[in-house]
Amino acid sequence: MSVDILISEVGPRDGLQSISAIMPLAAKKAWIDAEAAAGVREIEVGSFVPAKLLPQLADTAEVVAHARTIPGLTVAVLVPNARGAEAAIAAGAHKITLPLSVSETHSLANLRKTHVQVLDEARAITGMIRALPADRRPHFEGSLSTVFGCTLEGMIPDVQVARLAEGLMAAGCDEIGLSDTTGFADPVAVKHMIRLVRGTVGDAAVTGIHLHNTRGLGLANALAALDSGLTTLDASLGGLGGCPFAPGASGNIVTEDLVFMLQAMGLETGIDIQALLRVREILKAALPDEPLYGFTPDAGLPLGFKPKQGMKRELA
Repeated sequence: MSVDILISEVGPRDGLQSISAIMPLAAKKAWIDAEAAAGVREIEVGSFVPAKLLPQLADTAEVVAHARTIPGLTVAVLVPNARGAEAAIAAGAHKITLPLSVSETHSLANLRKTHVQVLDEARAITGMIRALPADRRPHFEGSLSTVFGCTLEGMIPDVQVARLAEGLMAAGCDEIGLSDTTGFADPVAVKHMIRLVRGTVGDAAVTGIHLHNTRGLGLANALAALDSGLTTLDASLGGLGGCPFAPGASGNIVTEDLVFMLQAMGLETGIDIQALLRVREILKAALPDEPLYGFTPDAGLPLGFKPKQGMKRELA
């Protein structure tokens, strides 16, 4: 099946790191199994961070090992440094993301590292990856966090964003991701940032974006990203997630709502939305005190809804 838009599910990492409850390993495995069975082809299953900082993700190596048994699934993880990348490589992750906050204040709060130090970590990770046989090398993404603004520092100058994007590519990253960590983005800002970073590192190096719905603009921003040519969108089942080190940064965009919008537009995601909606039951059972979000799950699908075939609506 040809897929127009890749949905990267980030709930098992970004969603779980932002809540106090610890989901049992069996439930995490069931969640990942069910989403993959529904057609989700990329899942960020965890993060290799010290367990004392994020006990919710202490079992990431076991989760990676399980996820790798699912045919056709890209198993992604986030790492804060080279030590985390070493653990991710040992576990067999297919994709590694290193966040570099364009706000140095946030970088110090989140990773306890300056920009220079994070770029040093990126170079060290590249060295580890390139030492592997070609068929065992994970894809390496450098993610520009707080790229639309920071709750600790405010708006970040374009020249600083461009310099750091260039620095990550020079350090050996395969691509640059854009992350609205704090929910500051709006559609015009999304289009501007994509033009800026693509103009710095090239179109092929910028294909994906991580958006939050903090102020209700998540899907509008996703549409702006599609208008600008991006093809990978992060989302979290039930809207779980945020950033524990960025005050007020609540709410990833809801996977179910995003898939509904794309399918209503005639864009192919490869996902069975009915099966995806059923995955929520796993979260409800494992996290009974955690609120889940989403307009589509609450309202249900329109009567007779079927994903449009061969009817792609023109993007602006």
